[in-house]
Amino acid sequence: MRYLEAVQCKIKELKNKDRIRILAIETSCDESAAAVIENGRKIISSCVYSQIDLHALYGGVVPEIASRSHIQKTDLMVEEAVRNSGMRFADLDAVAVTYGPGLVGSLLTGVSCAKALAYMLDLPLIPVNHIEGHICSNYLTWPELEPPFLCLVVSGGHSHILSVDDYGKYTLIGRTQDDAAGEAFDKAARVLDLPYPGGPRLDELAETGDPHAIQLPKPHTDGKYDFSFSGLKTAFINAVHQRKQKNEAINKADFAASFRETVVSILSEKTCEAAGEKNITKIAVAGGVSANKRLRNTLHEVCRKRGWKLYVPSLSLCGDNAAMIGSAAYYRLRSGTIADLTLNAVPSLSLFDNMLDNAENQSIILPVK
Repeated sequence: MRYLEAVQCKIKELKNKDRIRILAIETSCDESAAAVIENGRKIISSCVYSQIDLHALYGGVVPEIASRSHIQKTDLMVEEAVRNSGMRFADLDAVAVTYGPGLVGSLLTGVSCAKALAYMLDLPLIPVNHIEGHICSNYLTWPELEPPFLCLVVSGGHSHILSVDDYGKYTLIGRTQDDAAGEAFDKAARVLDLPYPGGPRLDELAETGDPHAIQLPKPHTDGKYDFSFSGLKTAFINAVHQRKQKNEAINKADFAASFRETVVSILSEKTCEAAGEKNITKIAVAGGVSANKRLRNTLHEVCRKRGWKLYVPSLSLCGDNAAMIGSAAYYRLRSGTIADLTLNAVPSLSLFDNMLDNAENQSIILPVK
């Protein structure tokens, strides 16, 4: 009870404050990250501990190992982020954390840390959807960007086309019916025996290959703007295996370039078709695959020809990080989306099932179920 009363008083104070500084925590998968963000647009400090070396031996993320690493590193990242900001914990205005989607063990570490800090400091606790964080990474790279705009979200677990109608309000336009684009890149890289993490390695290798060397199908989907990468992935695997069975030489660069070109053409064509039909001239890209060189170049060229504006995050903000969580949290705080200390991890959280209506009174505590 004391905590809720203290938070209500804090939120009232924040209504008239010019600069709101949020400590954000991100532990949804295999990065332990913390950041201090001002007004949703300025990075004061950002720290990320990557677990790539821990998981490379296994060729992918091992949830148990990821969870244990978060337990060891999250507190250190928080301390480093606050220290690098030149601030004290007492100078912070709120604490934000990713509570889904992601690996449940990893999420629980961050949520537990954030709840402890919020309780200790009597600060509002802001729950953030990981995917919304990726979308908001563009606000940090492009401070002038304002809704509405179209956003292509592409990562290892998600592939969506959505309309960002306002801060925290989204309309789903298209989504993958099976594999996500990032997952398809990772599996293709594994077939080519590329080291972990596969997606970025395939992207690098593709730069030296012929994108038209291997003919691959573009799967049909019932939804006009939906994606399907499962059949494409299977066709690619079969093409590699057939050559191996015939003892034919495999030009890995050509295979990588052809696969990348096919995936990128599917993503860009459907995104631009949706933008044209809906008369949207601002397009953003978000998620780990937004770092893909060919995707960035292709969309840039299409947008240049059509007179549209393209927004892509800086490379440091494409992967998982806490800065993007702090940006999303600022707009959640403004809308009154505040959690109490019963906040729990929701590993299968959907961006579209979790849009709470704006609260008229920002001092209201809104528990997140």
